[in-house]
Amino acid sequence: MSAIGASLRTYYAPGRAPLLDGFHARFLGPGDLAFDVGAHVGDRTASFRRLGARVVAVEPQPRLLRALRLIFRADPGVALVPALVGARPGEAVLRLNTANPTIATASEAFIAAADGAAGWEGQHWDAAIARPVTTLDALAMRHGLPAFIKIDVEGFEAEALRGLTRPPRALSFEFTTIQRGVAAECLALLSVLGYRAFNACLGESMAFVHPRPIRAEAMATWIAALPHAANSGDVYCALAPERLAP
Repeated sequence: MSAIGASLRTYYAPGRAPLLDGFHARFLGPGDLAFDVGAHVGDRTASFRRLGARVVAVEPQPRLLRALRLIFRADPGVALVPALVGARPGEAVLRLNTANPTIATASEAFIAAADGAAGWEGQHWDAAIARPVTTLDALAMRHGLPAFIKIDVEGFEAEALRGLTRPPRALSFEFTTIQRGVAAECLALLSVLGYRAFNACLGESMAFVHPRPIRAEAMATWIAALPHAANSGDVYCALAPERLAP
C-alpha cells in the first residue's frame, strides 16, 4: 500500500464524512469561503464543499497535489495553490517524509523536536524541495476574505499566522505535544488579532474537549498540562463564542 493510498483510506474511511460535516457546519455554510492550509488528501476540503463553501486548498507536496487534482478535477469550487504559507512571500525548503507524507514540514525545529520523541520513532525526513511561500493575507487578496481557515502545517503554524492581519470569523490550527511552545505562539498571535474564545479537539475526534469556550491563557495552560501521549489536536477560535460550544 502506498503512503498516499494509506492516507486516502484513513481520511476517507466510511462514516467519517458525516462526522466532519456535522462539526464543520458550525463554521461554514453555502456561499462561504474556506482556506484549507495543508490540505493533504483533501478530506477537509471535501467536507467544506459538501457544506456549500468554496475552498482554497493549499498544499506544497507535488505528489499530494497530483492526488488533489484527481479528486477535485471536476469541481470549479476548489482552487488549488501549490505553495507553503508563511510570514512573508518568498521561497522555503520543504522537508519530505516519503513514507509518511502527512508530516512534511518547513520547520527544522519540528524535525528536531520529533527526533527521539516517544511516538515518533521511525520517522525520517529523507528528501527536500524548494517551494514558493505565500501568505494568508495574499491568499485573501486574491480569493477573498475567508469565513474559516484551517491550518495544519507541522510546526509552521505560527509562521503562517504571522502573515495574517484580517481575522476570519473562525480559524483552527494544529498543535502537538512535542512543540507546545508553537501553540503558545499561535495563541498569542490570535489574541492580537482579536480572538477571545477558544476550544480544542484531540486527535481526529472532531469533538470539543471543553464544555464552554475558554480564553487563550487557559488554552495555553491546558496544552502545557497535556500528557505527551495526547500527541496532537486542533485549537479552534471564533469571533462569536457560540460557534465553539460543544
